[in-house]
Amino acid sequence: MPKMKTKSAAKKRFKLTGTGKIKFQHAGTRHNLGGKSKKGKRQARGMDVVHDTDHERIARGLPYGGGI
Repeated sequence: MPKMKTKSAAKKRFKLTGTGKIKFQHAGTRHNLGGKSKKGKRQARGMDVVHDTDHERIARGLPYGGGI
């Protein structure tokens, strides 16, 4: 059986934790930050864990470590 391919989009956007959870960076923090509120910029800082309802769908794009 041939190797399964990892989705490039998922590979660029998600990281795996040691326990198998999937982390992602919040959107909207690269540029044009002047019009955004201080609260919104602060809450978008750092990484967050993917919600359980999205986990299986995202993990399908990461066959070698998605944790299905």
